[in-house]
Amino acid sequence: MSNKNNSSWQDSVSDWLVSIIVAVALAFCIRTFLVEPYMVEGSSMYPTLVNHERVMVDKLSYYFTDPKKGEIIVFRYPKDQSRDFIKRVIAVGGDTIEMRQGKVFVNGTMLNEGYIYKDDPKGPNLSDYRKSVVPEGHIFVLGDNRNNSEDSRFADVDFVPLKLVKGRAALVFWPLDQFHLIKADTGMGK
Repeated sequence: MSNKNNSSWQDSVSDWLVSIIVAVALAFCIRTFLVEPYMVEGSSMYPTLVNHERVMVDKLSYYFTDPKKGEIIVFRYPKDQSRDFIKRVIAVGGDTIEMRQGKVFVNGTMLNEGYIYKDDPKGPNLSDYRKSVVPEGHIFVLGDNRNNSEDSRFADVDFVPLKLVKGRAALVFWPLDQFHLIKADTGMGK
């Protein structure tokens, strides 16, 4: 009887151990290749995304396609790849980008950026950016709160290599009362 109890107990422990290992491996695969939670830190994407909101990042899509204009992405900061940034894709490889007095032009067309923060107490963002062509394999990103965003306008970020892109911000899941899908907005109208 004692032998049977030991065998039963060992089988139970073995089953639990296998279940735990499978669960950890599955969680690792899901987080590495499919989706990853991300917490917004700071106000660079305000009003679209708010400090401490949590978003789900779709990592799978970019195995099959490159980021598109208007999508909000998470990428590793080029100067310190242990940090992640979240910004909106404004232009992709081959596009011409320019900013004059805060107005953004992609391929010569001024964007209608209804998503940017316009009521900043600091006043409107009037930054300029020299006319440049986004290199192939790179993207140009901006925050929606231009007065408080470290983005492609600055040398530390510059054009973001596609290899640093982690995924597309797909939905806000926390706080629950803010739960919604995140839609791309190119600023080009409907």
